[in-house]
Amino acid sequence: MKRATYAQFGNPADVVTLEQADSPIPGSGQVRLAVQRAPMNPSDLLQVQGVYGIRPPLPAVPGNEGIARVVALGEGVDGVAEGQLVIAPAGSGTWQQEVLAPATVLVPLPEADLDQLAMITVNPPTAWLLLDDFVDLAPGDWVIQNAANSAVGGYVVQLAAERGVKTINIVRRNSAVAMLRAMGGDLVLVDGPDLADRVRAVVGDGKIRLGLDAVGGDSFARMADTLSTGGVMVSYGALSGAPATLSAQATIFRDVTVRGFWLARWFEQADQPRKAEVFGNLIQRIATGKLSTAIEAMYPLDQIHEAMAHAAQGERAGKVLLAPNG
Repeated sequence: MKRATYAQFGNPADVVTLEQADSPIPGSGQVRLAVQRAPMNPSDLLQVQGVYGIRPPLPAVPGNEGIARVVALGEGVDGVAEGQLVIAPAGSGTWQQEVLAPATVLVPLPEADLDQLAMITVNPPTAWLLLDDFVDLAPGDWVIQNAANSAVGGYVVQLAAERGVKTINIVRRNSAVAMLRAMGGDLVLVDGPDLADRVRAVVGDGKIRLGLDAVGGDSFARMADTLSTGGVMVSYGALSGAPATLSAQATIFRDVTVRGFWLARWFEQADQPRKAEVFGNLIQRIATGKLSTAIEAMYPLDQIHEAMAHAAQGERAGKVLLAPNG
């Protein structure tokens, strides 16, 4: 089989190589999976660079999510069938053709759109939990988010609309506005120093109770200045690389609070019933086409460097996927 691998942290273009390896043999309680699709997320590239919150032991295979088919069963495995479509366990190194996994952790999937199902592990649960775990949102409330044209941002728009919650979507370029409006974003604005004034000119006395920040820096402060009294800012990314800033007016006079969210920690801390609830809801929506995201390109594993370069581009219109087995 083929797999991408890296033996040192650094620029993905320099340290990731493609190699041949023997197919893994499943041991007791294990299955061998053939990876069907594996998204390329910013966190994957950051992990290769060694600047993400988790640094895997080296050498390592990149890829923290994907979907796969069961192709071989180890001794003592039951309740799993060859050919079954499943979620590859988070962090299992999906930028390769085959992986081993414990049979007990597999989550079965319906036969539906492979490309959309492939992204179920990271971005959809992030969007779901950002809307679910920090503020008790009511229909008619507003949520403001930056990086709104990202995959997470698109899922937030769709899930918020389902709940009757309105979205204020902040982007960095005019070319992203039309896409978000077509998706159902209630208000789409290009970021700038006068953001709070432009937001309030539209929202008026509407309650903006939740801010979702993936950028940091001054963008964080501008969004916080739009929040209603008692609002919550949730930081889940730092695309700008700059520290998040917050005005004294927001904290003192409007009691704005700041929370952090990291999906890896949620996976560690959430109990099994909560995980089953979240993923059950998401699988149903994605499999029936009620929840989706744009896909810009798909690459075979042989074109791993072209795929990484594409995924690193700042102005994409959708996700980049790998199809390790064609």
